[in-house]
Amino acid sequence: MPEIYISTDVETDGPIPGPHSMLSLGSAAYTADKQLVSTFSANLETLPGASAHPKTAEWWATQPEAWAACRSDLETPEHAMQRYLLWVKSLTGKPVFVAYPAGFDFLFVYWYLMRFVGESPFSHSALDVKSFAMAVLKIGYRDSTKRNMPKHWFDKLPHSHVALDDAIEQGALFCNMLRESRA
Repeated sequence: MPEIYISTDVETDGPIPGPHSMLSLGSAAYTADKQLVSTFSANLETLPGASAHPKTAEWWATQPEAWAACRSDLETPEHAMQRYLLWVKSLTGKPVFVAYPAGFDFLFVYWYLMRFVGESPFSHSALDVKSFAMAVLKIGYRDSTKRNMPKHWFDKLPHSHVALDDAIEQGALFCNMLRESRA
């Protein structure tokens, strides 16, 4: 069975789950040849007893459109993560979690999956786009920033801090890198 790349972005109100909440989750499922086969999006209610981190709240104050987008049509974390698990399981292929940075996005998604549905379709692993860029470009990790990546890796897609928009953009970026790495 081929792999299906689940490009994922989260928006949160702080640096770690538990004391802070995942506000929005967006995922875009891509085949290796860059076919966008399905998307998922959810805006979540905040966790009971959690609060926004002051620095994150300060940043959100500069992003009113993205804030409004992630605070509409809220659902409970339980419902959102049940829907997400069913969505991932409905996809044809072995799911691979892809994010930029995976260390942040996977932390929240894995924590929420384990807390609210008790399982992760990704096991314990995630593919980090920045680390993959380091390998493809043969440069240091700290130098593997978007400004140092080839322009042809980027499609003209929005990076709006709306989780689904950013997941689609990052998925296309990853697929372009994957194609070049296999050429």
